[in-house]
Amino acid sequence: MTKKIIHVAVGVIYKSNQLFICKRPDDKHQGGLWEFPGGKVEQGETVLAALKRELREEVSLNVHSSEEFMVIEHDYNDKSVRLDVHIVDDFSGEAHGAEGQQGRWIVINSLDDYNFPAANVAIIDKIKSIYSSSSN
Repeated sequence: MTKKIIHVAVGVIYKSNQLFICKRPDDKHQGGLWEFPGGKVEQGETVLAALKRELREEVSLNVHSSEEFMVIEHDYNDKSVRLDVHIVDDFSGEAHGAEGQQGRWIVINSLDDYNFPAANVAIIDKIKSIYSSSSN
C-alpha cells in the first residue's frame, strides 16, 4: 500500500541575515523539533496561497511575494511529505508564534544549534551554502 504524501508549503522567512524558525508542539508529528513555518496545501489551493494562509495563521505575517527555493520529498516511517520550500523576504507584520508555539529569529550560522526534522536537512544545507557568506 502506498502512503499518502502530505503536501506542505514551507516558508524560509529571511530578514537582515536572520531566519525565523518555530518549535513544533510536542504532541505533533516531529514534535519538539524546530522548523521553518508552513503547513498543508489544501485541495485546489496553490502553494503560494497555502504559504500566505499558513504564515498569516502561524506567525502573523502577510506575505507579499515569495521565491521558489526547492522541493523535497521525504519518507518518515509513519508518513511521507512533499515540502514546497519558498524564500519569504517580502512580507509585513512582526513574526511571532501566533498559535502559542515558540518562535525566534536566528542568525544563519546558528542553524546547527537547533534540532530540525530530517526532511529539513537539505533546506539547511542549501541555505548555508547560499547565505552563510553574506552573514559573516
